[in-house]
Amino acid sequence: MIDRVDCVVVGAGVVGLAVARALALAGREVIVLEAADAIGTETSSRNSEVVHAGIYYPKDSLKARLCVAGRHALYAYCAERGVPVQRLGKLIVAAEPAEVPTLETIRQKALANGVDDLYPIGGAEAVALEPALRCAGALVSPSTGIVDSHALMLAYQGDAEAAGAMVVFHAPITAAAVANRGFELEIGGAEPMRLACETLVNAAGLGAVALAQRIEGVPGRHIPAAYLCKGSYYSLAGRAPFGRLIYPVPEPGGLGVHLTIDLGGQARFGPDVEWIEAIDYAVDPGRAAGFYAAIRRYWPGLSDGALLPGYAGIRPKISGPTEPAADFVVSGPESHGVPGLVNLFGIESPGLTASLALADHVAALLPPV
Repeated sequence: MIDRVDCVVVGAGVVGLAVARALALAGREVIVLEAADAIGTETSSRNSEVVHAGIYYPKDSLKARLCVAGRHALYAYCAERGVPVQRLGKLIVAAEPAEVPTLETIRQKALANGVDDLYPIGGAEAVALEPALRCAGALVSPSTGIVDSHALMLAYQGDAEAAGAMVVFHAPITAAAVANRGFELEIGGAEPMRLACETLVNAAGLGAVALAQRIEGVPGRHIPAAYLCKGSYYSLAGRAPFGRLIYPVPEPGGLGVHLTIDLGGQARFGPDVEWIEAIDYAVDPGRAAGFYAAIRRYWPGLSDGALLPGYAGIRPKISGPTEPAADFVVSGPESHGVPGLVNLFGIESPGLTASLALADHVAALLPPV
């Protein structure tokens, strides 16, 4: 005997929980399967918790569209549900005069994405806002903020469960197949079982590509390669003399070593970029040495020994180190031809910001109840 359910969402990270919430509120019977023992134990809890404005992404990309829509939805949701969030704002700083023209390029790119509240200020005005700063000019992003990611996930989980969804932990999928007008799943853990569903949403994050490869009957040509990109963060001993997030002008391959602040006022710097072969969350204290020179370009007052190992996060990349950054891939039945299946690949930053918009996007790919 095999149990049947309407919809299975794989992965209880911020995006999986947002999707489960959207589907349950739409009247679907939803089970969330999570291999770990709690919600959001990987990418969703190992990031900077920044609410992104939508500045840097290519025009009309999913990242750009869903980040901007998701930001508006996220701030409204947090206000409604009492999730801790602050619009601290962000300064994108040109440390040297030669970098100042790049600020206008960034502003125009943001404007093309619908981010219309960026404005430039001179170096003296930036230093007046943040006296510890050293820069020749800056862009102010009033819409950038920070959020308590765990509280947000708990709110999504609560909404989903109130609408009838169930979250099951210690439930890794060991095998899956397209079968009987839906899918049959083999679930491991302490109490192995078989489960059939009509709709399957793969929001497994770092494991999304591997899960898709295990589903018999899904064409392999629609499954991208997977890469792991590790970023380490270093905490600041003591409080930073900044009230806003500070980002340098972006550098090739990333946004540079930037300063973020959590809701408790703790400052951290990162991430660096390290392409790895296997999941490893250890933070090498020695890697902080390369941070000092980068940070002192815009904060010359950083003292020796002030950076302490913090934590590391790993992005589920679907483009390699020498390739352009890939967009989000939300692959539904019209793409791969398998009814009822949605695969989410490469859901890295700004996935947290975009989570509500991503959930609506996934729901729209599935037939109504």
